[in-house]
Amino acid sequence: MAASKIKSASKSASKSASKSASKSASESASKTARSVLVTGGSRGLGLAIAQRLAAAGYQTITLARSESKEIAAAIAHAETEGQGALSFVPFDLGKIDDIPELVRGLRKQFGPLYALINNAALGLSGTLALMHHSKIEEMVRLNTVSPIVLTKYVLRGMMADGAGRIVNVASIVASTGASGVAAYAATKASMVGFTRSLAREVGPLGITVNAIAPGILATDMTQVLTDEQRAQVARRSALNRLAEVGDVADTVEFLLSDKARNITGTVITVDAGATA
Repeated sequence: MAASKIKSASKSASKSASKSASKSASESASKTARSVLVTGGSRGLGLAIAQRLAAAGYQTITLARSESKEIAAAIAHAETEGQGALSFVPFDLGKIDDIPELVRGLRKQFGPLYALINNAALGLSGTLALMHHSKIEEMVRLNTVSPIVLTKYVLRGMMADGAGRIVNVASIVASTGASGVAAYAATKASMVGFTRSLAREVGPLGITVNAIAPGILATDMTQVLTDEQRAQVARRSALNRLAEVGDVADTVEFLLSDKARNITGTVITVDAGATA
């Protein structure tokens, strides 16, 4: 009787393991067939997100005005090490009128787009009263108008496919505020409102829309901070450290996974507890 039970349990465990492996293989194959678009992916946070998604099995396309040494190296590394498909497409997101043709070209070359990560942004600091209006317009154009228009055209394909994921990269300054970044904070706050409203619009079609609000990270946009300023931010954080680009990349990967299928219209803060 005991031997029979052991045999039965072994058989059950074998079936369970086989089912788990089959599910894992199925998910991996599904990812491989899925194309994702990451804007501002030539360096910093965007590059970290693109590399993480490529390594996870997604066919990852990055957009930026020009190809950086960092993205070229990342593409070469991905090809050599077999860490997913990573591609670069040069495009100036400030050219709003060219976005429809861009999306058509991407779908033709890479197939349906499963996910869009609106990461590209221009961060200019300075007292609002002294900032030239052309700089304000430039930030609004790249940080707000461009991602909304890009989402509009990518979304049409997702609606036809009956599935999709959109992740907008916002910032903690959208809710906390900070001196010297009033215009920038306004553009990031606009993406939060855009995220919540769009999630309501496209939820019934099987598309999720979420935002991530990173704290201060070690990227090109935060190089203006001194070591002491970074240390001060770290001391104010609940975890006494700064969040890293890898933390944000992990969050994006999660939001694209099946585990996040019931998460939409929300903002996930990744700041090591700076706003706790």
